[in-house]
Amino acid sequence: MFSAATLHRPKKTRLRIILGLTLFCAVGGTPSSAMAGAQDGSIAVGINISPSTLDPTTNPSEGIRNVTYANIYEGLTAEDEQGAVHPLLAQSWSVSPDGVHYAFALHPNVQFHDGAPLTCATVKFSLDRARAPESLNPQKQIFENIQDVSCPSDLSVSVTLKAPHASFLSELAWADAVIVAPQSAAGNAQHPIGTGPFIFKDWKRAESITLKKNPTYWGTPAKLKTVIFRFYTDPLAAANALLDGQLDAYPSFPAPEMAARFTQNSAFVVKQGIAPFKAMLALNNRRKLFAQPLVRQALAYALDRAGITEAMDIPGALVLGSHMSPENQNYTDLSSVYPYNPEKAKALLRQAGVEPGTRLKLVLPPIAYAHTTGELVAAYLEQVGLNVTITQLEWPAWLAQVFGHHDFDMTVIAHTEPDDIGIYARKDYYFGYNNPDFQALYAAYEAEQDPAKRHTLSVQMQEKLAHDVPNVFLFFVPRTNIARREVKGLWNRLPLPATPMSSVFWGQ
Repeated sequence: MFSAATLHRPKKTRLRIILGLTLFCAVGGTPSSAMAGAQDGSIAVGINISPSTLDPTTNPSEGIRNVTYANIYEGLTAEDEQGAVHPLLAQSWSVSPDGVHYAFALHPNVQFHDGAPLTCATVKFSLDRARAPESLNPQKQIFENIQDVSCPSDLSVSVTLKAPHASFLSELAWADAVIVAPQSAAGNAQHPIGTGPFIFKDWKRAESITLKKNPTYWGTPAKLKTVIFRFYTDPLAAANALLDGQLDAYPSFPAPEMAARFTQNSAFVVKQGIAPFKAMLALNNRRKLFAQPLVRQALAYALDRAGITEAMDIPGALVLGSHMSPENQNYTDLSSVYPYNPEKAKALLRQAGVEPGTRLKLVLPPIAYAHTTGELVAAYLEQVGLNVTITQLEWPAWLAQVFGHHDFDMTVIAHTEPDDIGIYARKDYYFGYNNPDFQALYAAYEAEQDPAKRHTLSVQMQEKLAHDVPNVFLFFVPRTNIARREVKGLWNRLPLPATPMSSVFWGQ
């Protein structure tokens, strides 16, 4: 735990100094393993979250999406690097004037990796599975709005919604909406089978996942023969893996404050990109304490969010005021609604009847930013009289306890789905925010087709969250992408959690 002396403006060099003591960074040169990869068409890519399953339709982990989405699995639609929606398995579509009926035309001659054909029946199975009462889909509410899926022909899909939902096409581009086959869906958690440009080959738990090129891919073939995703939760180990040739690239490097060591190395290219990263102190609004708006507001005043953001020591980091990040065209800066004011925080806690020394549990997932931020959060809250106990969990335990069973007081987590402010309209979501006014705003937003009116409603939703504080919104940080100079085609801007590899190649 950091002492009170470190609080008012956390030292942004803390993590950098600790890591820098042991990190060796040679200048120039390319390890022989990287040269071998270029020659045999293979690449090793670093990922900071090791998945516990490989089915994104049953588990919300970003680690699953980074490995499987756009590589193994595909959806009816896709988002490009700029976030624009394009056809994928559906080569075209039309939408009725009332925004309720969608007609999709599927690409012909698409096969799953086991040879099963893609037909309307497959799409119907996938959408019906996602909206079924027993569905475990992390974005189940998207599919619950589907009234009916029918098949005019093998390559024609008709979807009727219960109510207009203007985000439907973009949400079909998320990993939660990938198309899976009836005969292989049950086994996807361990041996994923999709329609994508790569085929699952091997999984060494907590170590690596290997994909190989799909030789019968229906679209543009992948340029690489083999992709190996290797998992590193420790930033120092990740950095050393890049330097000694175990890794050729690390998109979304977990310790951006170390990037300067790679910018000075002629073997690497370091780029900064944008992704929908929204770090927050998530609160369990079901708890009696956090059901009180005064308490949630007190926590917002208690945290020096500018200081926490500065402690990240990442160029481009920003304080957030609501559940939206700067890459979104509807982003509105509301970070000044609750300025740092510990005395105001103490007064609001007294007004809410919260006794000094009240104990709170802060449950953290195994991510570097969560650990660093969590300790700062605990220290700030102790300064206003709250006693915080930190518990560290591995990913499967965090997902089960926090996301699944809602058994927590507070957690630090970053949401990385695009334009997902609608989760606050879900009273069953893990943080349990249940506000009819917000729910009405979101319903109006999704019923509206006009971009200008949707923007206005989006701003109103952000303002509602900024003032109501269902969670304490903390900071945004850009992605730091590190790769060998010869690696080409990696996405720099990332509109959704993914590491698309089909266009990646070794060049000069």
